Amino acid sequence: MPTPLDPRPLTGEPVSLDLLNTRWMQEGAVRDLLTDTDGLAVWLAANRLDFPADDTVLRHTLQARDALRTVVDGSLAEGAAGVDAVLAHGRVRLTLTAQGRGESPEFGEPAWGPAWFAARDFLELLGTAPDRIRACAHEACILHFFDTSRNGTRRWCSMAACGNRAKASRHYARTKDS
Repeated sequence: MPTPLDPRPLTGEPVSLDLLNTRWMQEGAVRDLLTDTDGLAVWLAANRLDFPADDTVLRHTLQARDALRTVVDGSLAEGAAGVDAVLAHGRVRLTLTAQGRGESPEFGEPAWGPAWFAARDFLELLGTAPDRIRACAHEACILHFFDTSRNGTRRWCSMAACGNRAKASRHYARTKDS
């Protein structure tokens, strides 16, 4: 059976931020892709994570999302323990392959795999460019993105959506007062 289409307005972000973006605003209401295992299957497929979409994986993935949300929308100090709790369920085994250095993830319980990958990805983003992990600047948006723009000044999850809404609001305010 094919996986249903992903209904989210922003996809393709690093896996940790893509997990946060399983919650979004639509017509003034919060939508959540991860309300059931069908939504989990969509998210797993979008991130090419080969794990079963079952209740245990969903529960662990939601735990990771909550921990990441606390870190991104609160503070590292507040969310570190939650992210560490997810990371405690896996580890990286370094290997030497014919291609050179390699890594092999290992999990005590495979159902932690997607949650662990998201938490590990977030640590990699923090190590790469923590100042480029951003929340959309639109007041009605709850999406996050990793700013890959050359000058690092991206403000919107999508210029076509939130950026355009902000421009339209500014234009309306200017023309209304004229």
